[in-house]
Amino acid sequence: MNNQFKNLNKTIIKCKKCPRLTDFVKKISTIKRKQNINEKYWGKPVTGFGDTNAKLLILGLAPAAHGGTRTGRAFTGDKSGEFLFQCLYKAKISNQPYSKSLNDGLKIKSTYITNILKCVPPGDKPLNKELDNCSKYFDTEISNLNKLKIIITLGKVAFDNCLKFYKKKYNLTKKMYFKHGKSYSLPGNITLIPCYHPSPRNVNTKLISEKMIISLFRKAKRISKA
Repeated sequence: MNNQFKNLNKTIIKCKKCPRLTDFVKKISTIKRKQNINEKYWGKPVTGFGDTNAKLLILGLAPAAHGGTRTGRAFTGDKSGEFLFQCLYKAKISNQPYSKSLNDGLKIKSTYITNILKCVPPGDKPLNKELDNCSKYFDTEISNLNKLKIIITLGKVAFDNCLKFYKKKYNLTKKMYFKHGKSYSLPGNITLIPCYHPSPRNVNTKLISEKMIISLFRKAKRISKA
């Protein structure tokens, strides 16, 4: 990881700009979940991770309460993450079909994974002020991913908030709507692709399948030539 990202991630981990989120993360990490009661929770803002020369960015809204907030890595340690990493492995993006902790040997090829918000919000509903506070970190991530070609947003809320960020930064007026697999052009020669969230609910109701997500990842790799 280059120095720009090392410095950014140190700043993110120490961030306490949003008292409501800082308190909520502390509460989760103290009370814990029954099956994780003996584990030490990360209990801090969760940075992005992966290849800093990435052509592909996978973007969520926020870390999960007992996933990333526990493990210290986005999309790790919960059912959504399990499904996601199986798909990444089968699409030949990751070197293993799982991620359980920060030091589990995971490597992802030409891909960076992060969240718009670095702390889990109560009820998964961030306040606008919290999104504004965190947007500068997301902006720095985007700015430092110099080879970025594709952003895949996981879920409609991540898609909407990614658009909100771009509209504010570039004064975009083009209408874009969430449709799984559709491609949109963003400033900086970046393609935005919405994707259904890999949640157990979406998998169990067959809104998404492994085949659909793998196909979308392969499409992204073709477009970005990753």
